[in-house]
Amino acid sequence: MVIKNVWSVFFSATGTTEKIATEIGSVMAEKLNVNHNRFSFTLPSDREKILSFSKDDLVVFATPVYAGRVPNVLLKYLNTIIGNGAIAVPVSLYGNRNYDDALIELRDILEKDGFHTIAAAAFIGEHSFSTTLAQGRPDQKDVEIARTFAGQVIAKVKNEPDLEKFSPIHVEGIPYPYRGYYQPRDRKGNSIDIRKVKPLTDDTCTSCMICAELCPMGSISYEDVREFTNICIKCCSCIKNCPVNARYYEDPGYLYHKQELEEGLVRRAEPELFV
Repeated sequence: MVIKNVWSVFFSATGTTEKIATEIGSVMAEKLNVNHNRFSFTLPSDREKILSFSKDDLVVFATPVYAGRVPNVLLKYLNTIIGNGAIAVPVSLYGNRNYDDALIELRDILEKDGFHTIAAAAFIGEHSFSTTLAQGRPDQKDVEIARTFAGQVIAKVKNEPDLEKFSPIHVEGIPYPYRGYYQPRDRKGNSIDIRKVKPLTDDTCTSCMICAELCPMGSISYEDVREFTNICIKCCSCIKNCPVNARYYEDPGYLYHKQELEEGLVRRAEPELFV
């Protein structure tokens, strides 16, 4: 099979998913001596574009893991992408807890869109809620694994004339119907519902509008950044990118869940590769 273009396609509110997707894609393109194209569908305006690929494309397609699944706010857009027989490598990036059924769900979405998935991977990134949980990841060790993975995929592409026979790639996870979304609980086992929780803004805010410009849902008002015009998906882009650290959460359930994750998940989770 002749590959003419490599693509890194990703949703990445805080840059962790982007880092892994572009690293894998750039190494693949280098090894194949072809162009490396990047496409982010992180912002609402990005998701107004219909993506269509061809049989000579190799697409690294990456999304973060939200509660063990592909973020449900992305499903409508993901179902519009046209694979046209392109080769795809689904990649899930999770915050050191678990990727649960996110990778198998992403694989199935891409297959349904007309891609042939021949490899897949789950990587770890700093948790969106935290600056200490999986701090600084993906780090250099993760990047090195990503580069090795890219080489393994390209070896498969070069050595196998009929890649379609590997599709869909086998990955860990429960086949459809997938498990429900991960549900945080308190010490008594009661569910903690943080779906409607939104960050607050303190008086140090300078109204620089960076948070409004970077919000993946376009939910922060340009007239008053303290107001929300749509849902908050807890990606924490507004918090991690605020130059004066003016945005924060104070909801007790959210803060308990954040502390529980930070204290309970100190082990270093490692990437899982499927080739």
